[in-house]
Amino acid sequence: MEAGGLPLELWRMILAYLHLPDLGRCSLVCRAWYELILSLDSTRWRQLCLGCTECRHPNWPNQPDVEPESWREAFKQHYLASKTWTKNALDLESSVCFSLFRRRRERRTLSVGPGHEFDSLGSALAMASLYDRIVLFPGVYEEQGEIILKVPVEIVGHGKLGEVALLASIDQHCSTTRLCNLIFMPAWFSPIMYKTTSGHVQFDNCNFENGHIQVHGPGTCQVKFCTFKNTHVFLHNVPLCVLENCEFVGSENNSVTVEGHPSADKNWAYKYLLGLIKSSPSLLPTEDSDFLMSLDLESRDQAWSPRTCDIVIEGSQSPTSPASSSPKPDSKAGSQEAEVGSDGERVAQTPDSSDGGLSPSGEDEDEDQLTYRLSYQVQGPRPVLGGSFLGPPLPGASIQLPSCLVLHSLQQELQKDKEAMALASSVQGCLIRKCLWQIVLMFGNAFACSFGINLLGNWMMSSGLSSIVMLRNDIYRCRASGIFLRLEGGGLIAGNNIYHNAEAGVDIRKKSNPLILCNQIHHGLRSGIVVLGNGKGVIRNNQIFSNKEAGIYILYHGNPIVSGNHIFKGRAAGIAVNENGKGLITENVIRENQWGGVDIRRGGIPVLRSNLICFGYSDGVVVGDEGKGLIEGNTIYANKGCGVWMMSSSLPHVTSNHVSYNGLYGVAVFSQKDGSSEFPGGHGAQENFSEDGDAILWETELEKEDDPLRRPLTIALVESNSINHNGASGLYVQSSEALQVITNVIHANGDRGITVAQSGQLTRVANNSISCNRQSGVKVEAQCKVELRGNGIYDNRGHGIITKGDSTVVVENDIIGNRGSGLQLLPRSDTKVLKNRIHSFRAYGIAVRGRAKALVQENIIFQGEKFLVLKKKSDTWRLVNPPARPHLENSLRGPSAAHSGQKVTAMATRITARVEGGYHSNRSIFCTIL
Repeated sequence: MEAGGLPLELWRMILAYLHLPDLGRCSLVCRAWYELILSLDSTRWRQLCLGCTECRHPNWPNQPDVEPESWREAFKQHYLASKTWTKNALDLESSVCFSLFRRRRERRTLSVGPGHEFDSLGSALAMASLYDRIVLFPGVYEEQGEIILKVPVEIVGHGKLGEVALLASIDQHCSTTRLCNLIFMPAWFSPIMYKTTSGHVQFDNCNFENGHIQVHGPGTCQVKFCTFKNTHVFLHNVPLCVLENCEFVGSENNSVTVEGHPSADKNWAYKYLLGLIKSSPSLLPTEDSDFLMSLDLESRDQAWSPRTCDIVIEGSQSPTSPASSSPKPDSKAGSQEAEVGSDGERVAQTPDSSDGGLSPSGEDEDEDQLTYRLSYQVQGPRPVLGGSFLGPPLPGASIQLPSCLVLHSLQQELQKDKEAMALASSVQGCLIRKCLWQIVLMFGNAFACSFGINLLGNWMMSSGLSSIVMLRNDIYRCRASGIFLRLEGGGLIAGNNIYHNAEAGVDIRKKSNPLILCNQIHHGLRSGIVVLGNGKGVIRNNQIFSNKEAGIYILYHGNPIVSGNHIFKGRAAGIAVNENGKGLITENVIRENQWGGVDIRRGGIPVLRSNLICFGYSDGVVVGDEGKGLIEGNTIYANKGCGVWMMSSSLPHVTSNHVSYNGLYGVAVFSQKDGSSEFPGGHGAQENFSEDGDAILWETELEKEDDPLRRPLTIALVESNSINHNGASGLYVQSSEALQVITNVIHANGDRGITVAQSGQLTRVANNSISCNRQSGVKVEAQCKVELRGNGIYDNRGHGIITKGDSTVVVENDIIGNRGSGLQLLPRSDTKVLKNRIHSFRAYGIAVRGRAKALVQENIIFQGEKFLVLKKKSDTWRLVNPPARPHLENSLRGPSAAHSGQKVTAMATRITARVEGGYHSNRSIFCTIL
């Protein structure tokens, strides 16, 4: 545009000297002039906004160096907000008719200060009329008595902030008041600096020091660009209060207390404040505005996507790599001879194959060589995740997570949860946004909303049937918990960054029931989230990492729903459930924690279902002394310790899990008692849970529940799991209590399939498939009581079964194709061998070493290749009448069998082995007793 021959740049320079009213008039000339005025955003509008003594930088105090998207829009929003207090001017007119004839009275300006019209604020107020403006010139004004505001006025300090100090106690009795550019301090006779019970008060660009502010419903307040130092703000039953762009600094004596339900009676300002809030930029996060958080725990400067679905395996994160596997016996390359190890255990010296089983016949095998194939059924749970978790972990590889375990954005979560969306959209009680805190923020009997806060210093509390909404805040370096909910507190806590707090990031207790959604909770000095004292809540889609203690700690009858979270790189357990804690824990990714991925002890009874527990530096799941619960359908993968570690005094139900590629045992059961010093991650030392009474008091408040998911067990039960490719034995038992091991697939583990080292009471092993393990299928040590019934024990590289036990029952098993003897009885063993089908193609069907006691009856025993010799590779022998074991029709099934998400599937698996020429006699080396 070139008006009057002047270029655009020159017009902008000229217009930069205009005041606000003149700019408004110019914008009304025509569209070209309107666009010209808008183009002054980074020049004249910026000067007007920063030069206004009634406001500060639009992004103060959190980001004062970041410019707003539009200086004109920021100035407009402040201008509209500064006029809220006058919106009720027409309400004071006696009638509409009189207002038509009454002459409009101009607002007066009353000057206070040395050399001006009035010497004190009190004398100016005595002469003030409706909506007059009182200007305090630089100086200190100390009022000796309480000031009562009877008419609406505006009190403004002249000059820069800090030049006008007001030491007074003000009680507002009028409908509205505005105070701006003042330093407030309490008078000598009262700590209360300002109080209102029914009217509306507006504070702009003020400092408050060493006193109290009280607002009682139906009164309302609007506070903007203010600083609070050693100040307590009490909001009682307020229908709506707005605190924005404020700073709370100085010491822990600062506090904001929101107490009571919002008043049903609302003053005139409520609807205007509500309209102002809704007209401001969207409070709800969008997919593009999700805050960025760091996935790299060493450096939070690197941004991350909340929808990341890859896990990168570090070089040391392969617990079952060849370097860390069980040591292999020395042998010459290609040797297939077997040698007898300690206790007569036979270990095959064959090269490894990819599945830990026998090397299949090569394609270049001589056609004249004989081959046997045996088809049998492998029963087990369908892998929940599949894909990358079915093979060994490869250092440096990236593992793709399935869609059910991928983190969602806050906007996606709110869209699919109508209740959460309703909470996030509600505005009532106290709205706090874009503030910087070093205070205690307490909610009691309150409804409150908080947006864009930096909460720094102590804690945030919700109590007494309260409902809070906290969206996109920074809550850090609190001296206790970051957020504290008690006495049935609830609401929505979403999209926050909670870190470096002295106690738990979020503390939920005494029947509180919040929704904890899409937060980052990290680098806490204690746990990430604590739920206790009958606390509940839904904890969903959060990232919880690098906390000193458990990522989530559930105890004293806490019973949350924990789903879809990523809990990683904690210095203790990922999730700990102690002291009768409960919880439904589903579809979480729990990885790279220093101690157990999930730790259950001392009466903890959670439901742990469909989680990925992987790459831990210790065990995957720990069930300690007196631990209980249902552990179902989880993928427990590549942990450096055991997949599942159980105490014999525990009573868990471990079913339908996929336990693979862990560094030690797949499942281990031990009998030693825990000591207080043995609790991982400091759980032996209790957190400070005494603020709300002793745990004994909570015992009297228990909610009676008949939860079918937590049926009491009298014997620990391990059933229908797939336990494969672990570094040591698939199942290791050293227990003084009874145990049932039923319908599991125990395959290709680095040591034996099952080792029973101690069994004071009966260990029942029934209907399992035990195959392709590096040593024997089953080994029973001395003085153990074991029943082996209905198992299929195939193609293990040592003996099928080796026993020293003084009370071992081997009934109706198929013991076929193992490299050593089918069954080896060691000295001082006492064994009943009934109705089994036993075969060994290189050694004895049954071998008795030394003085052993045995009852061998009604077995079918074969030795050598002749039993399975075929001329054609395409031919397959099948076990019939009965078919190959295990048989699941009559096996003991637990309550989880009905769970629709965990179906049991059967797949055909073939054993193929090279057979060297030659026949043995038709007679078994060990006779068959009919």
